[in-house]
Amino acid sequence: MIRVAIADDQALVRMGLRVLLDDADDIELVAEAEDGVAALEAVRRTRPDVVLLDIRMPGQDGLAVLADITADPDLAATRVVMLTTFSLDEYVFTALSSGASGFLVKDSDPTELLRAIRVVADGGSLLSPEVTRRVIEEFGVRRSGAGTPHPQLHLLTDREKEIAGWVATGASNDEIAAALVVSPATVRTHVGRAMIKLGARDRAQLVVFAMQSGLAP
Repeated sequence: MIRVAIADDQALVRMGLRVLLDDADDIELVAEAEDGVAALEAVRRTRPDVVLLDIRMPGQDGLAVLADITADPDLAATRVVMLTTFSLDEYVFTALSSGASGFLVKDSDPTELLRAIRVVADGGSLLSPEVTRRVIEEFGVRRSGAGTPHPQLHLLTDREKEIAGWVATGASNDEIAAALVVSPATVRTHVGRAMIKLGARDRAQLVVFAMQSGLAP
């Protein structure tokens, strides 16, 4: 059973999420919150597998709550999916840099949201396709060009750097494997090693590190 907490200052949004999650046999809603302070308290108390976290909330916004969650060793297993009203939020890149495992717009199809929860709970990361592409377009080149390479970048092999760059394009393991004419298992191995060496919380944070380090293919 996947244990989920939701935090959003709009009662209607919380109700919609509650109804959606209640209909899923493999998901249990363990906490709700309407502001950032209550959200952090609820997450620390219930230690859910996944948190659906509104990026804009009163008291303490979603980015501050995210930072507190990812900095807490007791919540190392908790994954955060950020929610926003807009397809490209100005804080997307900051959220991913801070360790968000996924990012979805609130009007995403219900099946996409449930899939996001399952993917993230299973250790993966999820960005809605339109957000992924636009983050890369709007933030990737500009910020990686002005950014500082990751301090552990030198630990990566040339192949790991190449594949990390492909990950930053939003490509899946299967797509990367096809482009490089290797097996998906080989890609998964290199992605995993790159994440460990760079200290990436998950694949989404690896995307950020690769962008900042200028690893785009």
